[in-house]
Amino acid sequence: MERTPDRPIRVVQWTTGNVARQSLAAVAERPGLELVGVYAHSPEKAGKDAGELAGLGRPLGVAATGDIDAVIALAPDCVLYMPLHPDVEHLTRLLRAGINVLTTASFLTGRAYGRAARDALEEAARAGNASLFGSGVNPGYADQLAAVAAGVCREVDYVKVYESFDIGLWAGDANQDELGWGRPAGDPGHADDVVKATAPFGDAVEALAELLGTAVDDVRCEVGFAHATKDLDLPGRPVRKGTVAGLDVRWFGVRGGEDAVEAHIRWTVTAELDPAWDVAMAYLIEIRGHPQVNMRVEVLPQDMAAMSLEEMLAIGSVITAMPVVNAIPAVVAARPGIVTYADLPTQSSRHVLA
Repeated sequence: MERTPDRPIRVVQWTTGNVARQSLAAVAERPGLELVGVYAHSPEKAGKDAGELAGLGRPLGVAATGDIDAVIALAPDCVLYMPLHPDVEHLTRLLRAGINVLTTASFLTGRAYGRAARDALEEAARAGNASLFGSGVNPGYADQLAAVAAGVCREVDYVKVYESFDIGLWAGDANQDELGWGRPAGDPGHADDVVKATAPFGDAVEALAELLGTAVDDVRCEVGFAHATKDLDLPGRPVRKGTVAGLDVRWFGVRGGEDAVEAHIRWTVTAELDPAWDVAMAYLIEIRGHPQVNMRVEVLPQDMAAMSLEEMLAIGSVITAMPVVNAIPAVVAARPGIVTYADLPTQSSRHVLA
């Protein structure tokens, strides 16, 4: 369906997990967006109303389906693709059908998917005259923020985006399974598994270099561990004394034989660590150049005292979903192929009256 400027952007929400529910709720409240479909993996969700699946407490008049052909037949302008693990065949089918895709499924440049998958996605997008864009809070939003921070510099030598959080409350989530919390110290292959699990941060250094008007020649990763000094009582994730309870992962983008950009993540599930690590509970952005720029970014609830634990935990899903939702108009208007923040105008949210 050819889109005209006077009609809303037609959106399909793909999956209804934690992040996707926040995305779906945001789409439902945006006047410039029209929710026309929902894809759900689970058979028991098929046929249910989107409002019920999103926990909105009201129907939206859109029923979920588990049929990809039915999604394509809707001819949406875009699909918000948010499964825990991506399916490249699904993505290529959507793109080849001319449907723009915005995703939080560990995608920025496609590097983490492997060369063959990245090439297939690029080819499908160009064949369908569609765009494929990935983001989240980090990687994604934080890299765009770093590039904007560098806008006051005459030149830039090095850019580092550092995420440093105690994520013990979220340790039991399925997206934490591959990190290996609670594995024995020195467990063979653990570092390699962490490299694989954090591969989207390899995308991040590529994408950040693009935002700075350059490209990296190589990407490398360094992994460090810290261990619990006592048994931990974490929801859904047993971690015993002496096992892994802290990860320090640094992805470097190399240009001309020198490190140029860095995505550094330090995640812990307790403060009781050996070695003892400082945890900033923030995103720290460092721009080395002329001049030097340092930023500390904290994401906090509006009213922590009035929020339930469930609402607090949902903030992580909100900040993952919204960079993608806010980018919908720009991505629908973007060139075909894999696109990053370097291809889009600066993104923000919308103002609403209190």
